[in-house]
Amino acid sequence: MTAWLRAVAAETVPATGRDAEGELSPDTWFVEPVLGFSVADRNEGVTVIRVHMSLEAAPPWQQGAESTGIYQYAVEVRTDTDALLYAAEQWDLALTSFPPR
Repeated sequence: MTAWLRAVAAETVPATGRDAEGELSPDTWFVEPVLGFSVADRNEGVTVIRVHMSLEAAPPWQQGAESTGIYQYAVEVRTDTDALLYAAEQWDLALTSFPPR
């Protein structure tokens, strides 16, 4: 996650939208397909991060048989480069108490 946050801050991760079928796809995700992240937009020093939520992380009205599909429910968060770098640093700090595997 920290590498992705730093890449977003460096503007090496492109902004993405919906594909030809109208689906959203995250740039990065975890083994458990509950959360994913992508860049929605960039403009004048502001980056819009899309937080994709699926399965049990999706809101109750998006869960179950009638759901919109994996990674299709997303919340957009506006941030800047300094905040992205700070988030990466804090993520690294949080991981220091866990031994490497």
